[in-house]
Amino acid sequence: MTHAQRLAHVRDDLRQQQLDAFIVPHDDEHLGEYIPPYAERLAWLTGFTGSAGAAVVLTGKAAVFVDGRYTVQVRHQCDSALFEYRHLIEQPVLDYVLGELAAGARVGVDPRLHSRGWFDAAKKKLAARGMELVPVSLNPIDHHWHDRPEPEIRPALLLSQEYSGQHSEAKRNRIAEQLAANHIDAQLLTQAEPINWLLNIRGRDIPCLPVVLGFALLHQDGRVQLFAEPAKFEDLDLTGHSGVNVSLAPVSELEAALRELGKKGARVQLDPTTANAWSSLVLEQAGAELVFADDPCMLPKACKNPVEVQGSRTAHLRDGVAVCRFLAWLDRRLAEPNPELEDEGTLADKLHALRAEHPEFVEPSFGTISALGPNAAMCHYHHGNGTPRKLGQDAIYLVDSGGQYLDGTTDITRTVAVGEPSEEMRKLFTLVLRGHIDLACARFPAGTGGLQLDALARMPLWQQGYNFDHGTGHGVGHFLSVHEGPQRISPRGSTVPLATGMIVSNEPGYYRENAFGIRCENLEVVQPAETDGDIPVFEFEHLTQVPFDRRLIDTAWLDTRHIDWLNHYHAGVWEKISPQLAGEDLIWLEQATRPL
Repeated sequence: MTHAQRLAHVRDDLRQQQLDAFIVPHDDEHLGEYIPPYAERLAWLTGFTGSAGAAVVLTGKAAVFVDGRYTVQVRHQCDSALFEYRHLIEQPVLDYVLGELAAGARVGVDPRLHSRGWFDAAKKKLAARGMELVPVSLNPIDHHWHDRPEPEIRPALLLSQEYSGQHSEAKRNRIAEQLAANHIDAQLLTQAEPINWLLNIRGRDIPCLPVVLGFALLHQDGRVQLFAEPAKFEDLDLTGHSGVNVSLAPVSELEAALRELGKKGARVQLDPTTANAWSSLVLEQAGAELVFADDPCMLPKACKNPVEVQGSRTAHLRDGVAVCRFLAWLDRRLAEPNPELEDEGTLADKLHALRAEHPEFVEPSFGTISALGPNAAMCHYHHGNGTPRKLGQDAIYLVDSGGQYLDGTTDITRTVAVGEPSEEMRKLFTLVLRGHIDLACARFPAGTGGLQLDALARMPLWQQGYNFDHGTGHGVGHFLSVHEGPQRISPRGSTVPLATGMIVSNEPGYYRENAFGIRCENLEVVQPAETDGDIPVFEFEHLTQVPFDRRLIDTAWLDTRHIDWLNHYHAGVWEKISPQLAGEDLIWLEQATRPL
């Protein structure tokens, strides 16, 4: 079926349901960052395969919306005869709808694929112009997607306390006490990460995100009803692992459980930014009292306990060995005949193979960004979306990658010389590295959020008239999502205070379109700092153990303190990684960590 035929079928459904528009987000019913293949409705309709976007189907036209990461990709993948291209940030979906339709129009949405917060705001915005937001019971894409992939049933993993550091019952009781204190009868959990963290389970339902997909109700007595595919837990003792007050039922029974809470007039808490509108509408219509609040699992999940922090250190040592071996191999390969036989794809495959040699490795933590020359100027480039660029024609190479290990999640970016970098490239790399060091050295009082620290990483670039158009750091989970909230370091938030055990990335960069890209990324864990003062102060402990490329450093752009930090960092990398290397790899590391 062509995309033109798919679009025509969706329009037929719109006419039958008397709808003037239908909004298609890139989301599933859990509203997480990553979605399984059977939920790729936006790709089915439009051909666009990026990780964020939306589409609007009108009776006579259609548009696809992407952010700045995907403006090139969308033009390659979506037929301009079928879809207009719109910028997701500069012209939000609802603004487009309001500009195209008149009063009396009916705008359809699948309430399972939008948050309750978005649903309420959209309903109000449309109503102000005399339009109606209509939740549909049957998504027109689902109606016509006849070769839709079936959800895979992969076995769940019961994560032992050796890795989690805390029993599920302790976690549940801690949060249940908060619910009881606020007179909440039950907490609805809809995103996979908090549910998996709460029950100390993991899974393989989504590539790069080791979770079991499902929903859960946490009651004020600590009892949990988990709604997930029971076959995933076949031959596993879930109650023995998570606690006798944890029950398992198919997702198909969720609606009945929500209605039962409604009949009792229960006070049910949910996060309007993460809970889908359908679940909250079912509760509301059944008689439940809704309480909107932040997901109470998010903050304790983000503040890793000492066992999780130590596991993350161990995972990063293991990961550092793999990345150092890769970089050593890359340098040797460049010195051999015909290095152009390697391309962005084979380089990514080599790095993956080295990580996979470790038995604790489960899978990548995201799709590797293996980018040569101008491709590195696209922050979320993937070599699989086109013809991978070959070695031999570019001065620098950017590789952003990570691994999911049983004891931690890693994410690292290194920019390395694969040719002869220009003086300007070396200057810009050094300014980016200087910003990275300035942030890594930060000490800050309790209550400080990432918003307040972001400028530290940008200042060296700002002072020379440069900047980068992405956040400086995102939160990272523990054998969970590589992108975790609520902590992040960004000019657009967050004000959530950084606290002990939070892991964040430190990744300033610089990108010149059609030329090159630079990024320096380590993961850092927040720890208490020892001071002589009278207020609590925090600092960062770096987890990543891989040298920065000395060939790209121009020391004229560094102060003595930056050079001292770099020499100290490299000495630590040598001390921790060298015992696990041998031969040419060890010789490479010795050279790569020499003092400046």
